[in-house]
Amino acid sequence: MMRRSSTRKTGSQNSASSMNSSPVDLFRSASSKAIVKELERIDQLFNSYMNKSSGMIDPEGIEALCSDLEVEHTDVRILMLAWKMKAEKQGYFTLDEWRRGLKALRADTINKLKKALPELEKEVRRPPNFVDFYSYAFRYCLTEEKQKSIDIDSICELLDLVLGSQFHAQVDLLVEYLKTQNDYKVINMDQWMGFLRFCNEISFPDLSNYDPDLAWPLILDNFVEWMRAGQS
Repeated sequence: MMRRSSTRKTGSQNSASSMNSSPVDLFRSASSKAIVKELERIDQLFNSYMNKSSGMIDPEGIEALCSDLEVEHTDVRILMLAWKMKAEKQGYFTLDEWRRGLKALRADTINKLKKALPELEKEVRRPPNFVDFYSYAFRYCLTEEKQKSIDIDSICELLDLVLGSQFHAQVDLLVEYLKTQNDYKVINMDQWMGFLRFCNEISFPDLSNYDPDLAWPLILDNFVEWMRAGQS
């Protein structure tokens, strides 16, 4: 009696299994390959700006990035990009931060990043996002360990950068007041957030709905007094 051959027909089975792959499986495979390629391009872009000794994009790298994006390094959209990356240290981007931001923006080339900036700005300007961005802008400027406040000159620049386009009149007067008063040398987070609430809630320039009994930071009570004295 002849024994049945035990040779397996692996080739035909493999081809059969590949033929039987569902469209969903094929899509997943193609999709995961595309994601890997996108990540590779994001990393290559990072490497082109990275400082080789620190392994981070430093201020010089950010200036080169701004040049390629055709924006000034003081442009608010660069701060918005840092917010999107959740960058922790002013003037520096780590690889993880870079990946986080560029993956979210679906930008793996400079051209795509340039085209993503207007959409990023729209995203930031939505009210819930803007509050988060506004508080992030303050934290991003805390450059020393355990630093909790920012000097007046820097605050004036930051106010103009993040609020100037939306609340031009309020920011102009607030900056004028901050530069002429002598009671405050620095601004803390509570005062900083109070400035945004003031711009959003208070009728300007008549200040008719400003109530000093409603737990405003004292600096804003003083600002309103200064404004009213100027108006009278």
